[in-house]
Amino acid sequence: MSLQQDIMAALKAAMKSKNKAALTALRAVKSAILLAQTEIGAKEELTENQELKILKKQVKQRKDSAAIFLEQNREDLATPELAEAEVISQFLPEALSEKEVENIVVAVIDQVGASGMKDMGKVMGLVSQKLTGQADGKTISNIVKANLS
Repeated sequence: MSLQQDIMAALKAAMKSKNKAALTALRAVKSAILLAQTEIGAKEELTENQELKILKKQVKQRKDSAAIFLEQNREDLATPELAEAEVISQFLPEALSEKEVENIVVAVIDQVGASGMKDMGKVMGLVSQKLTGQADGKTISNIVKANLS
């Protein structure tokens, strides 16, 4: 079953159970996927990597919003954002630990023959492709910087 079908099934279940947080989050994801499909053409299906990027973006938006709300002592607004992020996160693959990410980064550095910060772009591109949906860009970037400097 594709990710889109999984989301539709979860959306139906959320409607039946009247789960407002899940309903809001899943409708937003469905909308983002439909927008992405119309950008590339209605006849083409999204690849799994494209779907995962959309989900990661949706989760990141909600977590960023929640962080801003918490800074402003608005827990009433932060709580639904975090709940929606949790609902969307269940469709993402299991996140890798920092040690596992570091092992992949070191392997890519050896493969590319990267020697310094000037090669960071090459390394980041390859690692980001390999770890789509399994690690966030900030974590990858910090590990790459640490290993290249």
